[in-house]
Amino acid sequence: MIGTGRLDLVPLRPEHAAEMAEVLADPALHTFTGGEPCSADALRARYERLAAGSPDPAQRWLNWVIRLRDEDRLTGTVQATITGDTAEIAWVVGTPWQRRGIASEAARGLVGWLATQSVRTVVAHVHPEHHASAAVAASAGLTATGELHDGEVRWRREL
Repeated sequence: MIGTGRLDLVPLRPEHAAEMAEVLADPALHTFTGGEPCSADALRARYERLAAGSPDPAQRWLNWVIRLRDEDRLTGTVQATITGDTAEIAWVVGTPWQRRGIASEAARGLVGWLATQSVRTVVAHVHPEHHASAAVAASAGLTATGELHDGEVRWRREL
């Protein structure tokens, strides 16, 4: 577990699927990433795969749910895929909890934790029109590189 001022980043488990299906139910969350909300059963299957770890021994999949302590409620997820000394990170916070600094706090907590591991470089990919996600990346100390990867801006931080 990773703790921050208001949050606990709890390792993702299949048992989180039912609550997370509610958290992630707003189709607007998929505006920049594509797809649509998953059912609890589909999320459970995905979480089982994620919890089992990467089939590629050169990669580590690390996934957490974000628990807002004061509400004792899951509010989103953060993740890191580590290959060598580079971690690619991502985050999502359910619509009812947006604009409260939760994603930024969670991303800073994750990057702080990654700095204690063997990670030297942190990367995120953000849609160029997703200003809120760009603000989260900046809050976590990442800088836009100007490089595009699958239509998204590559953000980077050297630890």
